[in-house]
Amino acid sequence: MEIVTKILPIALAFIMLTLGLSLTTQDFIRVIKQPKDFLLGMFSQILILPFVAILLIKVWPISPELAVGLLIIAVAPGGVTSNVLTSYAKGDVALSISLTAVISLLSIITVPFIIFNSMDFLGFNIVNKNISLLSVAMQMFLIVAVPTLIGMIIRKMLNQFTQKFEPIANKISLVLFLIVLVGAIYSEKDNIVNYFVESGLITLSLNLLMMIIAFFLAHFFGSGIKQKKTIAIECGLQNGTLAIFVGTIMFGGGIYIIPAATYSLIMFATSILFVLFLRNSN
Repeated sequence: MEIVTKILPIALAFIMLTLGLSLTTQDFIRVIKQPKDFLLGMFSQILILPFVAILLIKVWPISPELAVGLLIIAVAPGGVTSNVLTSYAKGDVALSISLTAVISLLSIITVPFIIFNSMDFLGFNIVNKNISLLSVAMQMFLIVAVPTLIGMIIRKMLNQFTQKFEPIANKISLVLFLIVLVGAIYSEKDNIVNYFVESGLITLSLNLLMMIIAFFLAHFFGSGIKQKKTIAIECGLQNGTLAIFVGTIMFGGGIYIIPAATYSLIMFATSILFVLFLRNSN
């Protein structure tokens, strides 16, 4: 567990810095100029995804600790990998970047707010009394929002350097994510098989259900096929590192971060298959 607690904040901060390096003010202005698809994507990810997770928790025989872990990964924003996979799927990359950026910044408010209120609704009284909504939001602000904004400033001031460094930063981010993921799994090595058996199918169900729901929502209300692909991918790829961070600062990690680790492993396989399917869609 020590490797997770020590490396995790640094890893997440660097991943968010990398996201900032890819952003410009146009990514935020686009939200105002073309709000329809953005609002649909944001609604799907911030509201519908946690709602689907809560429904699954209600009907699935799962321990409260793993249920909370599932809720945490459900409220996490999309991961930066979604931008790459959206490109491979011939989706709307600009929309993908805008969704990832804005929802990541909003997550400092939405994540603790939804978790605290959902646990009250589910009747789970397992939050550390020393942890408050404000304290979680402040820690997330320092680790999520500040590095993202610093990355944007670096891009603005040192554009040529950023263009050269960004591909390297993406590779470093991937390595850091894998270290955190492996560390999270290793920390529960004695129980990991049982945890994966208990949480694997429900996390797979959440992942597949949400991509399908988002795909059809975008089909009926989105602007076109590119936007449909993008919103579905955004709702399927979550920021596993952030989810592990939230599970660690709120509950001390352990069993609470297993669904995030499970989901992180599953989402890449399902998303790649989904992208291969989407590439053939017109």
